[in-house]
Amino acid sequence: MATGIGEIAGQSVLVIGGTSGIGLAAARAFDAAGARVTIAGRSAERGVAACAGLGTDAVFRRCDASEPADLELLVADTLAARGRIDTLMVSPGTTRLPELLFRQSLEDIRTSLTRDLAPVLLACRAVLPVMMAQGAGCIINVASDAGKIATPGESVIGAGMAAIIQFTRGLAIEGKRNGIRANVITPSLVEGTPLTDRLMVEGTFPAKLFAKARQLAHLGPTTPEDLAALALFLAGPGAARITGQAISVNGGISAA
Repeated sequence: MATGIGEIAGQSVLVIGGTSGIGLAAARAFDAAGARVTIAGRSAERGVAACAGLGTDAVFRRCDASEPADLELLVADTLAARGRIDTLMVSPGTTRLPELLFRQSLEDIRTSLTRDLAPVLLACRAVLPVMMAQGAGCIINVASDAGKIATPGESVIGAGMAAIIQFTRGLAIEGKRNGIRANVITPSLVEGTPLTDRLMVEGTFPAKLFAKARQLAHLGPTTPEDLAALALFLAGPGAARITGQAISVNGGISAA
């Protein structure tokens, strides 16, 4: 039986969506803990800037995680540079703002699913054979509480997030015999991220929706650093028996 990976220091950590927001906060936390961090994202400009704020061993790789060919190259390059991939974190972000279903075009729906859901499934599929060969690995996906709680304007977003949650649970059951753990972090409103900035500026419907949610976070607003701390724990030996879980971090907005 595989015993899993050890301490964070020295791990090869790949963060897809690591150029901003939650992914970047996680990359910084892993880097500070001594991991060998590779961040990947679609924007070369953001990636270079993000990598400049990390340690000298950190690298950026441009990758559109909705494209299988890009992911294959990313995994191959990471293996060539690091020799292994101990932890994969996928934090693609959400491309669409909340909107009532009848106001969404078919193209909006298609874009939401392909940009939010596909990167998680495809990235995990690309890295899974590597972790199986190693006999160990940790996968951390980022979804949202929209996949657990029905909210007006989040029918499509919620469907995609629920799919990520269930996918991760299934992956955990499939991977456990090879020492692979898979969990999903489900925040609600996360302060200081590009998405939240858009929510509060663009359009009255999302702004009103999340202004109400913010008032319910009596334990304090969730920050990217809160989620990064959880990711760090999940990737470490203290979480060696935790797999298949969808963990909410929302400051008390709900008991999801």
